[in-house]
Amino acid sequence: MTKKGSMKPGKKNKAEEPELEPLCCCEYIDRNGEKNHVAACLCDCQDLDEGCDRWITCKSVQPETYERIMDTISDRLRIPWLRGARKVNISLLPPLFLLPVFLRVASWHFLLGVVVLTSLPVLALWYYYLTHRRKEQTLFFLSLGLFSLGYMYYVFLQEVVPRGRVGPTQLAVLTCGLLLILLALCRAKKDPGYLRSPANGDRSLSGSHTEYLNRTGPEKPKGFPGADPAGGLNNRAPKDEPKGCPRTSAGSPATGKEDWCAKCRLVRPARAWHCRICGFCVRRMDHHCVCCVGESNHQAFMLALLIFLLTSVYGITLTLDTICTDRSVFTALFYCPGVYANYSSALCFTCVWYSVIIVGGMAYIFLIQLINISYNVTEREVQQALRQKTGRRLLCGLIVDTGQYNRGFLRNWHQFSTLGTRPFHHPAEDIV
Repeated sequence: MTKKGSMKPGKKNKAEEPELEPLCCCEYIDRNGEKNHVAACLCDCQDLDEGCDRWITCKSVQPETYERIMDTISDRLRIPWLRGARKVNISLLPPLFLLPVFLRVASWHFLLGVVVLTSLPVLALWYYYLTHRRKEQTLFFLSLGLFSLGYMYYVFLQEVVPRGRVGPTQLAVLTCGLLLILLALCRAKKDPGYLRSPANGDRSLSGSHTEYLNRTGPEKPKGFPGADPAGGLNNRAPKDEPKGCPRTSAGSPATGKEDWCAKCRLVRPARAWHCRICGFCVRRMDHHCVCCVGESNHQAFMLALLIFLLTSVYGITLTLDTICTDRSVFTALFYCPGVYANYSSALCFTCVWYSVIIVGGMAYIFLIQLINISYNVTEREVQQALRQKTGRRLLCGLIVDTGQYNRGFLRNWHQFSTLGTRPFHHPAEDIV
């Protein structure tokens, strides 16, 4: 009787539990776990009200208040969708709206063009510093790159092609180059070589991030007795790596920890690093920009850069040859009289200079990557060598040779060409 009496209230409570009503297309569950509506927008936001009051009274607003306001805006910025409103990443919006406005304003006058085209890289670098310092993932730069490609192509179709100096073959070549850039970017955005520990099996990764180390305990490092295989790179934890992730050398007394990552809870192989933005360890990590570049996608990243540079230079050449017919491409870039007399020509000329600025930045990155591959070093290893003042510096630091993995120009490029296709067997002195 006692059991029956104790079970009845449970059944009653279970029956009394209200069923969750399905969300309509404009409703969503906010970050506080409450049902909200798209029409609410920024209503009932205490932080925003407080910030506006302080702005009106000319009082300073705390940085924490700014962060809470931005969190609220990003949480409530949604679009109606089936089974509930979908959240829109706020970092996608600035390039979509600001880039066309800035470029069209810059086309009004030469001085406006100088001011706008000078301020755009400064704003982009400022935003990069802000997000890099806060260790946040952002889609701003990916959105800026993709939308820049799309908008330049749109201006080319609308303003350059109708003038009749671009033939069908040239347009087809430019279009194919654009498509190849997108394909290479899609490949580069895939798994860069994430390391995954069995202890962290519940962490969400895509299907391609399934490879992980099966080493569950510390091992005796291999190598020559008394040798320091780290070459001055692995004997100190990097400045931007999480605490508790020491990179001890094989010759140090603390060989038990070897190269243990406390965040991912795994033993990393040689040249693997923890990406503080992605939150995972990456095999042969080079750097993190729009995506993490590691062993599995470094080739695709270089291919995307190369195709982008070739396609952009080709598009710039076609555009300048159309709006400045009586001058060479290099001369027209710096001297094209009468280009601001026509708004269409001015817009094309402004887009050309915007593309030149982007191409210049990408060309510098591509050159640094070519040098690093030739010396078989990654960007993380270069930065670590510069901080610890190890390795050989050539051409004012443009070339940094740590000497640890350098096996000669041809062998270095052969190793790079086989990344991700088969396991590369390092010599004994390279094993951590």
